[in-house]
Amino acid sequence: MTATLFIDGSWVSAASGDSRLIRCPADGREVGEASEAGAEDTHKAIAAAKRAFERRVWADTPAAERGDFLLQVAEQLRERKAEFARAEALDTGKRLVEAELDMDDIIACFTFFGKLADSDPGRLVDAGDPTVISRVVYEPVGVCGMITPWNFPLLQAAWKLAPALAAGNSLVLKPAELTPHTSMLIMDVFDSLGLPDGVANLVTGSGAEAGAPLAEHPDVDMVSFTGGLVTGRKIASAAAQTVKKVALELGGKNPNIVFADADFDAAVDNALNAGFVDSGQVCSAGVRLIVEESIKERFVDELVRRAEAITMGGPFDEAAETGPLISEEHRQKVYDYTQAGIEEGAVLRCGHHFGPEELSSGFFYAPTVLDEVRRGMSVVRQEGFGPVITVETFTTEAEAIATANDTEYGLAGAVWTTDRATAHRVSSRLRHGTVWINDYHPYLPQAEWGGFKQSGVGRELGRHGLDEYREAKHIYENTEPAVTGWFRSPDQS
Repeated sequence: MTATLFIDGSWVSAASGDSRLIRCPADGREVGEASEAGAEDTHKAIAAAKRAFERRVWADTPAAERGDFLLQVAEQLRERKAEFARAEALDTGKRLVEAELDMDDIIACFTFFGKLADSDPGRLVDAGDPTVISRVVYEPVGVCGMITPWNFPLLQAAWKLAPALAAGNSLVLKPAELTPHTSMLIMDVFDSLGLPDGVANLVTGSGAEAGAPLAEHPDVDMVSFTGGLVTGRKIASAAAQTVKKVALELGGKNPNIVFADADFDAAVDNALNAGFVDSGQVCSAGVRLIVEESIKERFVDELVRRAEAITMGGPFDEAAETGPLISEEHRQKVYDYTQAGIEEGAVLRCGHHFGPEELSSGFFYAPTVLDEVRRGMSVVRQEGFGPVITVETFTTEAEAIATANDTEYGLAGAVWTTDRATAHRVSSRLRHGTVWINDYHPYLPQAEWGGFKQSGVGRELGRHGLDEYREAKHIYENTEPAVTGWFRSPDQS
């Protein structure tokens, strides 16, 4: 049987014996086979993580040593970059060059948290009394459940794994069932570097079976989830039953605002990047193009001309500029989402088809632009998670801000203008967790990432990303204990 579950330091098969074939979305080739874990397997992994945490085998390891471990992980990833990138490209269908860039970001993440691990041991609090020592110290949360998506499988996992291990937690990772291989490889790295048994555990399988216990189980102290809003609500509801700590990153409907004075060529080029990188399967994708009315016709014409020239292809096609969607089911969702917008009155300018005949074995979907959309349309309100850019217009700064904020999400957005005062005014009023000025998509492991409103709760990356996996404890020490006299002794007259 296939043994791809890593539980208590050993590779094991699912209790049911079930497994899943993993195929590349670009051409259907068989990539591998993964155990299909169920609730019983996840319960075993949780129990292993709890035993490890209670034994304090990692939690009591000095923070500096935990940091050194993460730096060793980063070094191992550098040495095995080609292996990891190839596995990621085959699982997701994304271009190899994109997977290699993801690996660079993953290495940077482990490096950042490796250096941060021992930087904040706590603080002394002035109690206003020389006989009192008052300290705030930080301790690991405990057992952490991690549920990660298929678009950036190891990158999204790294954003959770690195701070959790830096803080001294034990964990159970449940990657997306379609993209398990780099999660398996990172467990191999942890094991080879001597991470104590039970500290990091892996279950591969569906969210409904293998993932749900991580939100429900009373021995899980925290659940961190990156994925869709509907699933995120279910996880939050399940986690509330045991009042566990929750971190949720639930996607976005991200505005890309272009003022008339913006650098035209740079704004067009980055609008393509914002909406079509990774085939639009990015939670922060700038798929809501909001362009000033006076340049709208020229801007959209050029955007469409460039979009129609984008070359689709598989991971190892050097001519390809973008890859497939993750599955046939997801491609159909994106198609239906686009069709609904057209039926509501959006004007199709390009795309909305499955690509050339030579790509018929993969789940390709042509870069698509929908013009003349209105704020109430479903394509403006709902997250499509595909290569579909919608076009809205504005005439005043206030209208641009109101349009950009008119969404239940609030993950990211961008402002394009050569007027810095305008850029700073608008960015300060956008209700989104990340705002780019004259750029789109870059992020830094040193800077917090997360959303406002229904894009989620909590933050990843940055110092706050470490704090998500720590509990603050106040220790108040009276060095000269004495009788208070608050209650009169019965011996007193």
